[in-house]
Amino acid sequence: MKNNIDIKKVAVNTFELEAKNILALSERIDDDFVKVVESILSLNGRVIITGIGKSAIIAQKIVATLNSTGTPSIFMHAADAIHGDLGIIQQEDLIIAISKSGNTPEIKVLVPFLKQTNNKLVAIVGNRNSFLAEQADYILDTTITREACPNNLAPTTSTTVQLAMGDAIAVALQTERQFSDRDFAKYHPGGALGKQLYLRVGDLSDNNGLPIVEPTMDIRNVIISITKFRLGATVVLEDDKILGIITDGDIRRMLEKHEDISRLSAKDIMSLNPKTIDRNELAVNALHTMRQFSISQLVVTDEGKYAGIIHIQDILKEGII
Repeated sequence: MKNNIDIKKVAVNTFELEAKNILALSERIDDDFVKVVESILSLNGRVIITGIGKSAIIAQKIVATLNSTGTPSIFMHAADAIHGDLGIIQQEDLIIAISKSGNTPEIKVLVPFLKQTNNKLVAIVGNRNSFLAEQADYILDTTITREACPNNLAPTTSTTVQLAMGDAIAVALQTERQFSDRDFAKYHPGGALGKQLYLRVGDLSDNNGLPIVEPTMDIRNVIISITKFRLGATVVLEDDKILGIITDGDIRRMLEKHEDISRLSAKDIMSLNPKTIDRNELAVNALHTMRQFSISQLVVTDEGKYAGIIHIQDILKEGII
């Protein structure tokens, strides 16, 4: 059993070796990489990605990344392809085959059938002299110095480098398409990530009602307004103009400062210049503002007019954090 220092050293050595091999890819980004990206950009069909073993797993991840960033893609297992899955390929598709050696039996059987389809074939391959590389229209070289595996056998460095090459393709496509966060949201409507990208302030505040008091309203009615809407605050409004906000905290501070509150009105205890946010802003931006100023509510506006209140609990309930 190795001691703690030795175990940590193994981990560090793994990171260093894999990082070194990823960086080495920079020297191999040639015209073929540019042509692959340009071919995908002009593609009327889909990107079909195939592989065997661990390369098949990497292929599935690259497919997922491309689909989520606006490039329709399909995974085709190399072993299943020759047993009927070749029917996935359509006339205007582009095929990417991933293999470390480029000489596995499955690849040697599959590639001639892929060539018969007359689709462009891209090889993400770790051996430029391999059967796959010789048959491919474009080569993306993912050669490595060695696997991180101590026996230089288990796919470790090689799969990491393949994955990095796939990411480079996806990011280049995003950049060329000017793929925005709103575009990204279209493909990620579920979960916290999706809500961060599409949920608007108005989607939440519209359900809260409009707590309002006039500047001359007595404290009893101020408290009733705060309590009724359960937002911890009410807005002081006069002639549709926002004068201020009264929160639970303002009520507590009033009680600390005044023994007799019978003559006080809303304008006497309100906080001026409340923080506001437009109803069309992303809800996640409202959360950032609340955190920045250590507050629990924001006054919501619509073209400068009072439109409601959004509370931090509204955002928490949506699981955006």
